[in-house]
This record gives sequence, C-alpha cells and structure tokens, in this order.
Amino acid sequence: MSISSLRFKFCFILLSALCLTILTGNLPAAESETEPEFTPVVRVVDLNVGESATVTLNNGEQVQVKLLDLKETRDPVRQAVRSAIVTVDVDGKTIQLESGMYNLPQTIGKVQMDCSITGGYNSNGTPSFWGLDKDARLRFWPKASPLIKTGSFIYPVDQRWFATRTWYDNEPVDGGTKILPKIYYHSGLDIGGAEKLTRVIAATDAIVVSAGDEVLDAHKKDTPVAPRYDVVYLRDARGWYYRYSHLHQINDRIKPGRLIKQGEEIGILGKKGASGGWSHLHFEIKSRQPSGKWGTQAGYAFIWEAYRNQYKPELVANTRRKHFIKAGDSTVLKGTQSFSVNDSIQSYDWTFTDGTTATGAEIKRTYHKPGVYSEILKVTDKAGNVDYDFAEVHVLDPQNMEEYVPRIHASYWPSLNNNAGESITFKVRTFGNTMGEEIWDFGDGSPTVTVKSDGNVKPLNEDGYAITKHTFQKPGDYLVKVERSREDGVKAVTRLHVRVEP
Repeated sequence: MSISSLRFKFCFILLSALCLTILTGNLPAAESETEPEFTPVVRVVDLNVGESATVTLNNGEQVQVKLLDLKETRDPVRQAVRSAIVTVDVDGKTIQLESGMYNLPQTIGKVQMDCSITGGYNSNGTPSFWGLDKDARLRFWPKASPLIKTGSFIYPVDQRWFATRTWYDNEPVDGGTKILPKIYYHSGLDIGGAEKLTRVIAATDAIVVSAGDEVLDAHKKDTPVAPRYDVVYLRDARGWYYRYSHLHQINDRIKPGRLIKQGEEIGILGKKGASGGWSHLHFEIKSRQPSGKWGTQAGYAFIWEAYRNQYKPELVANTRRKHFIKAGDSTVLKGTQSFSVNDSIQSYDWTFTDGTTATGAEIKRTYHKPGVYSEILKVTDKAGNVDYDFAEVHVLDPQNMEEYVPRIHASYWPSLNNNAGESITFKVRTFGNTMGEEIWDFGDGSPTVTVKSDGNVKPLNEDGYAITKHTFQKPGDYLVKVERSREDGVKAVTRLHVRVEP
C-alpha cells in the first residue's frame, strides 16, 4: 500500500472517531448519569399546611414562605375537585392562589408565584402524575423575571391560541359515556387541533430519547419515559422530559439519539393512542420534584409566555375552564383571566346560547335544560381591539345522573394568517350521540351546512371526524357555530373564532 493511501486511511479513521466523539459527547444522558446543562428559572417547594420553608430564588435572593391554609371545592356529582385555593405567607405578606386551572403566577413582594397542585387531587384521582406527597406545591420566580429562560422555549403547536378545545392542568376529564367515581385529573396540556393537518413542533432544543416504541437505553430506567406508538419524548438541557402524545404521524427524522432544534417538526397532530377519540396534542413536562419523584412540571404559564413572545397578541379573551353542573343549578362564568398587553380591557360582553346578553367580568347564570352550551365572551380594550372566547357549560340531566350528555368537538385549519377568499377546512365529531347530524353556521350569512360524524362509536376510527370546507369572502372576526341534537332534543353546541385578514 502506498504512503498516500496509508495517510488517507489514517485520516479517514481519525475523522470518523472525531465525529463519533462529538455526536455522542453532546447527547445528554439520563438524569442518574449527568447533571442538567443549566438550572431552570423556577424554584419548587412542597409544603403541608402550617409548614414553613426558605426559598432561594434564581437570582440568589431568599424569601420565607409558610402555607397557612388550603380549601378545596368539590362538585356534588363526582366529588371531583373543581377549585383549590391556598393561602400563603411570603415574607410577612399574605396571598391567595388558585391551583392550576389556567391561572398564571401572581406577584407578591419580590417574587412571582403560583400553586401547581394540591393534595386533595390524590384522594380520588391520579397522584402519580404529580409526585406530590404533601398538601400543596408552590413555585417561585424573581419578580419581573421571565418564567423560563428567554429563547429556550416556544409554543409547541403551529396554530392560534385557544383555536379549539383545551384541557389543562388539574381539570377533571369528563369523558366517556358513564360517570365513573375514579377521576382522571388532567396533568399536562391537551391542545385541541385539526386532525392530520396541524403541525406539532419541538418546544425546546433537545435530544430525542424515544419515538414510538424505540427508546434510548440510558432512558429506559428511572425516567418518566413511557413509550407508545403515537408518543415522542424529548429531554432538554434543563433535564426536563417532554411528552408529545396522540400524534397521527411521527416525522421520519425524529429518531432516538438525534439532537433537534426548537421549532423542528415532530409530527402531525392526531387522536392516536388513549386520546378518547378527539384530536389533540397531549403536551406534558416531567421533572424531578421536591418529593424526589418524577412529576408534572405545570406548563400553562410556560406555553402562554412563549406564545406571547412569538405572536405578540394585544388582547386575548379567556373564559376557560369547563363548567360541570346539573339542570337547575347555577355557575359563574368568568372573563377575568383575559389578557390585555397594556391592562386596558374596557368591557366584557356576553351572548348566551338562548340569545340573551349580559355585561361584566363575572356572570352568574342558571341552566334549566341538560345539554352542552357554548357562551360567547367578547372583550374590548381602550384602543377598540376585540377578541372572543367561549365558555363551555356541561349540564347533566337530574333524572339520569350516571351518564354524560352528548358532547361535540370542532376544529379548523389553518388557524393563523387566514385571508379572505381562501378555503378553510373544518372538522367536527360528536361524542355520546349517534342520532341526528351536525349543523354548521359560519356566521357570515351563508346557508348552513349539514354533515354527519360517526358519534365516536370507535374512538380511533380514521374517518371519525366529518369534514367540510368554507371560504369567507370578506375580512373580519367570524363566530362559527356547530351543533347536533339527540332524539330527545338534548343539544351539544360548540363555537370557533375565525379571524380573516384582508
């Protein structure tokens, strides 16, 4: 062999070894093997009522905290926790916080803080999701600090905020047909979307630790990874694991061991796996908790901050969470969690399914007939900007308290940058009712359109959603309604807000 050939062979081997070292050296290992590359901004403390702790913030400052009280409100139907309020002393000042349920951190003294979860959810729910052994979990950030490292996190779905149904941390999942005593309290974030159309993207730079049934060996034990054919797990430099579930399709490039950048497509949103038959992304962050166990790192505040940074909305209406009562009872509809970039919301205007109206940030309303209602909230700021959201109210039949009323899920695509004269795809599926048909009213004066979904008889049916397309001829805000009635007249109604640009 010539000297030049030997040199070439040696250089090739050296280059190959160097590339392998670089690739493997940059892969984060399992929690038990290495420390995270950087520390999260948030600080987490679990406390029992009456217990105190000193919390050292991300900026080195310290605060003294004490959990003074915990009050949990349960519904009379399932005995599910529907609200949990903690009272906390922070450096001698008192604050009340509601756990989860679309609540953002509040500022007191030199900290921002929230409450992720409380102990009552463990009594008839799913305690392993959170890894909480005490009465409450509190989280802290320095005052005015970003909630997550700037530039390290983006919104994980390529669609508009609240484009359709959501089911976020702590919200009881009222699914199926029969009301069961065992409650699945949601952990993680269910972000509804259009099946087979909406892109799911990486929220962070990360390593792919599992895709479908394939898992990296280092992440098979002592991690929260639970592989499934429709699921991808990522691990980022904080040491946090991210679960992306119910994917209709996983991108071919998403393979265990790959390093990916935030914004890279993970797959297409779907309803695979244990989805219950409705199309959504289950997005959940897992991290080590003060108990030493893996548990959910509540993500609502993070995705909201990411969405604000990316899309810079001036005004966002918010009526979430879902209401669950029986006919004859009352509930309070709230718009108080709505957002204005300059705190200039001027009005809260409500239009109800029966055609009546009201004004105010909070409205108490009684429902006399069973069904699912979708009540319109319009918020307006000083500059004249408007936005809409819809309060979903599930009203049970008092004569049949063991079964849910029919429900309905609708979505549309695309939900961003729609222009007049361009076709939009609408999808709908009814749950718990095979009678009748869905009726679309697109809110632009065009004739109604009738379709018929399968009623979720087979949740994973590929053709479960009924599909139609519609084109809006003029720019504006359109409130789209779709409804379907059972043979006894019990009706499910849902709405979508479609913004059409010139």
